[in-house]
Parts: sequence; C-alpha cells; structure tokens
Amino acid sequence: MPVRLSALLVACVTCVSLPAAPWPSWRGPNQNNSAPETNFPVRWSKTENVKWRTELPEAGNASPIVWGNTVFVTQAVQDGKQRTLMAFDRQTGKLRWQQGVAYDEADPRHKTNPHCAASPVTDGERVIASFASAGVVAYDWSGKQLWRADLGKQRHEWGQGSSPVIHGDLVIVYHGPGEFSALYALDKRTGEQKWTVPLKEHHPAERFDGFAGKSDGMLGTFSTPLLITAAGRDEIVLPVANRVRAFAPQTGRELWSAEGINPLVYSSTSYGEGTLVTMGGFFGGVVFIKPGGEGDRTAKRLFHEPRMKKHTIGSPIIKDGHIYVSVTDGFLQCYALATGKLVFEERLPATGSNSATWGSPVLVGDRLYVVNQSGDTLVLRAAPKFELIASNPLGELSNSTPAFSDGQVFLRTHAALYCVAEGK
Repeated sequence: MPVRLSALLVACVTCVSLPAAPWPSWRGPNQNNSAPETNFPVRWSKTENVKWRTELPEAGNASPIVWGNTVFVTQAVQDGKQRTLMAFDRQTGKLRWQQGVAYDEADPRHKTNPHCAASPVTDGERVIASFASAGVVAYDWSGKQLWRADLGKQRHEWGQGSSPVIHGDLVIVYHGPGEFSALYALDKRTGEQKWTVPLKEHHPAERFDGFAGKSDGMLGTFSTPLLITAAGRDEIVLPVANRVRAFAPQTGRELWSAEGINPLVYSSTSYGEGTLVTMGGFFGGVVFIKPGGEGDRTAKRLFHEPRMKKHTIGSPIIKDGHIYVSVTDGFLQCYALATGKLVFEERLPATGSNSATWGSPVLVGDRLYVVNQSGDTLVLRAAPKFELIASNPLGELSNSTPAFSDGQVFLRTHAALYCVAEGK
C-alpha cells in the first residue's frame, strides 16, 4: 500500500509540473496551423472570458507564441528604430522583459505592415526573432542576448513577413523579399551560418497578366518556410516568385521545384493528407503537388489554376479532403482537395466596417478560428457546408494569427495582447 501511494504521489506531481502545451511558432507545434487540443473558448467579448489585456507600445502584425508560462511577441518601437522581443507572464499578462536591437537606417515598409512582422520561434531553451536588416537574434529565458546573426539588408517596399522555424539544431530563415533574398540555415546555439541558398527574384519572360505594367516591387515572397517529413525524407518547402521549391534541411540542396504560382506570394504552403497546397498572392496561381522526387516536377502537379478570382494572404487549412481559405477581402472558401473544385464561397460577417482577413485560420478539432480587421474572431465549422458558430468582437484591428495553448487563446491586435479563457 505505501509503495502504491508513493507511486501515485509521484504521478500526480509529474502531472502538475508538466508545462502547458506549447505554441512555439507562428504555425503552431505541427507547422500546420492546427491545435493538438480542442478545449478552447468558443465565445468571448471585451467583457466576457478575457483573462487579461495588456497594452502594446505600437501596432504590429506578428503573432504571439507560447511556451510554459511565457508569451512572446516581436514589437517594433519608434517605427523600427528599436526592434524588440517582449516576454509576458502567461497568468497575469505582466511584461517580464523587453529586449532588442537598435537600427537607425530607414528600411522601407508598407504603411499597413509595421516592422518586426515576423513572429518569433522557440524550442523551450532559447527564443529567436528575425529583425530583417537588423539581423536574427537569440535570447535566453531571462532576456539575455545569446547571439546575433547579420544577414545583410532586407529591403522591400512592403517590408517583411517571413518567420523563422526551428528544425533540429538549425534555425531556417528566409531573408527576403528584396535584392538579397536568400534561404539560410543557422546553428540555433551559436547563430553560425551552416548554408545559404540565394533566391534571386525575377519575373518570367511573359509576365503574369495581373502584373503587366506594375513596378518590380510587386515581386517576391513573404512566406514562411514549411518543414515536412514525407516518404522518409525531410524537406523545406518555400514558394518563391513563380515556383514552389523544396530543399534538403541539412545541406540546402534543391530537391525539386514546380512552376504555377505568380511572382508575388503572401501565404505559406500547407501540407496535409499527403498533399502540398500553395497559393500565390494577388489573385495568383494555385498548385497542389505531392512532396518527394527530384528536379522539375511541374508535370507532376495534381492540380493547377493559373489565376484565382480572390486575393489571399492567409495560409490554407487542410482537413478531411477539403481546403479552407480565408481570403483577404473577407470570404471563406472551401475547395475539394482531390480536384481543386470550389465547394463554397461565403462572405464572413464583421461587427465593424472591415471584414478583411490577413491572419491565417487555425484549426481546433472541427472548428476554424478566423480573425478579421474589425477585431472579430469568427468561429466556423470546418465542414463542406458553411456554418458560423460564433462571432467574438474585440473592436481592435488585428492582422495576426492567434495562438492556442492549454485552453487559452492568445490574440494580438494593433493595440494590445489578449489572453482569452473560460471564466475570468
């Protein structure tokens, strides 16, 4: 009996001390914008189910990440003169520390895309942020800078958008778009460059008809690299101008590529049910393809549509043979994964005047959470028939993707960081 009681006490202590389920990167723990848990609030408002709200110093589009008892966001101060990482106490929303680097040069950006738009990433020991021209910086849990990697200038008239990802001992960083666009692998412990692949952006000989007469600023990718394992092989998948490309994580060697998207790409590639789905930006092309293989795999595409009627920034969700996309002008689309056929397209409601969505949907069980620029989080059924479950207004503009961890939803607006949970 004493032995059993002792074992029970050890088990209970272990359960209590386990950290909350992490949301360690922009796309979550599985890099597919899906939560491994399902017990999250469905309804809230400014006065209901908000655990805390913490003011932020300036607007920002980066999304929060969560590990244990800490929530991290990247934050530009003085319009990018200071590029910082902020760490908040998960239970109270109190700021623990804010550390960063100074950058005095004037990097261009779009007026709707503040600096520090890339979300941070963590492995539980270090937190890494990409500050574009100001470098990639790693911090420990107390806010001490561990290393800083200077990758040169990252200048584009619309700024930055791609977030770093961790793969084993490597940090994979797309440093672009712009003149010096490249894919980097850094040692996550030291910041040492392990390999670099230049990704020079160029228009095809016959320019995409939607871009004819436009400036060369309408070019490049804002996507975040996607790390997948398929057929026993790891791949980094990144859509760039005009092509989807895959690279070997340990060496940077290009494994395969396929044509079919346009020269400007906002959303990131999604992988599910054995299929990669890539959507170009600004009414661009769509490609479905299986991972694996070598060389030019354009002829192996499962589906290709050269031009879409809607403009997409958010990345797609794949579930049960269907693809769900929240397009920029405020619609939810559903496509059949097997054929690419449009199943439905429905306008999303908004409590304010703006139904546009920039963040990506998050899949929680059979529900989709979508945030619009009126500050509403819409909860929808992930099913081939449109169903709105709830609309949760906060009344503050948001371009970010929420993070989900241990029954709590973390939302970043241009004004504040929120923790939403059942009960106060």
